[in-house]
Amino acid sequence: MLLTVNAGSSSLKVAIFDRSGHGRLLDIAVVEIGGAASLEGPGGARHVEAPDHAAALSLIREAIVGAGFDFQALSGAGHRVVHGGADFTAPARIDAAVMASIEALSPFAPLHNPPALAAIRALAGLMPDLPQIACFDTAFHARQPETASAFALPLRLREKSIRRYGFHGLSYQGLVERVPGLINAALPDRLLALHLGNGASVCAIHQGVGVATSMGFSPLDGLTMGTRCGAIDPAVVLRLARDEGVDEAERLLTRESGLKGLSNGTSDMRMLEAAGTPEAAFAIEHFCYWAARHSGSAVAAMGGVDLIAFTGGIGENAAPVRERIEALLSWTGAPSVVVPADEEAVIAGATAKVLTGDERRALGR
Repeated sequence: MLLTVNAGSSSLKVAIFDRSGHGRLLDIAVVEIGGAASLEGPGGARHVEAPDHAAALSLIREAIVGAGFDFQALSGAGHRVVHGGADFTAPARIDAAVMASIEALSPFAPLHNPPALAAIRALAGLMPDLPQIACFDTAFHARQPETASAFALPLRLREKSIRRYGFHGLSYQGLVERVPGLINAALPDRLLALHLGNGASVCAIHQGVGVATSMGFSPLDGLTMGTRCGAIDPAVVLRLARDEGVDEAERLLTRESGLKGLSNGTSDMRMLEAAGTPEAAFAIEHFCYWAARHSGSAVAAMGGVDLIAFTGGIGENAAPVRERIEALLSWTGAPSVVVPADEEAVIAGATAKVLTGDERRALGR
């Protein structure tokens, strides 16, 4: 059996797959880690004490055993790691050097890489000999042309790997794999993909390859998001750093902005749709406008678009938001499709390939 692990700042979601990585057997999660935590599984949700990710993983192990699975029979675990930098363009077996690299990249994905490390360490504590595989969100975008990935900075800075990376890559890889079955046709040459959730981005996918995306050096750039500001004039960042200090500026831009900042309180799209206040309406319209505006940039990168695909929690479930974005993109004349996100299936498939020595094809290459 294979275990997939998706660690957030206050959540730990796992799934059990068969050894091939194709058969999904079980889903369990602990949410609100460090607070009013609950364990969600086949039997519903129940309150638990989970002060940290190690405690959450221990609870998940108990739940897996309680569901009739032998935790010790796991043959490998695959982790979602958001930022892999310039070095990781495919899944990698986790060792001390890989751990050090993920940790070094944590300042550029502060909401994501540290929880992934916590989950990796916690699982190693439970099963020291279990092979663990890191699957990087940045890897899908590794083949962007240099004109798309390079910042207009001096060479000495670009040589320090300061560039656009792109994220949500596991979601986009899964989307590429699933679209043909949903439309009963070959993958379109020019696919505009929108991953819309608490984190949000768009990606231009040309002949199955990501050629441009809205997120950049970090997951902070691009669209309006749940608590992240998205694209912003660098001069604003400098002003905030001077006025508020660097740490506070980072907190404001990553945790207090986006839908939360625009609405004066909430990042939850469902709550915003139900609020009926001018602030909520403005936040929703801002979200849709910038999703469409960045989509126009992605369409230009491909020279047109044949299909628009929506995925992610908002993209799949918030029909009024999706319809508003579609209306703003009506000039493209492209049809649209909704693709349920399944990053776990991508991680499981990649992990199975790495464990069988097929690293080259681990992300569909």
